[in-house]
Amino acid sequence: MEIRDLQQRVDEWIKSYGVRYFSELTNMAILTEEVGELARVMARRYGDQSFKAGEKDNLEDEMADILWVLTCLANQTGVDLEQAMERNFRKKTERDSERHKLNPKL
Repeated sequence: MEIRDLQQRVDEWIKSYGVRYFSELTNMAILTEEVGELARVMARRYGDQSFKAGEKDNLEDEMADILWVLTCLANQTGVDLEQAMERNFRKKTERDSERHKLNPKL
């Protein structure tokens, strides 16, 4: 699925099933909540914590939730994520083309 397709499918789903987008600030809070849920799974799967009884190891679902809400925010604010990612790749390539290769810590 292309990023542009993702944005369109999320928009169609919201309009068909979600009634309307939550406000931008609500979606920002939801995004923060979803990132926290991903952090919890990461801490338990890869860190020193263990899963509590009843907790799910649902890493993929938590990542998808983050992508969903981020896509909602992009749609609401008129951001074309595909174009934004292309610009971001160019920025990172120009800025970091040698930086990581020359980093003795890596």
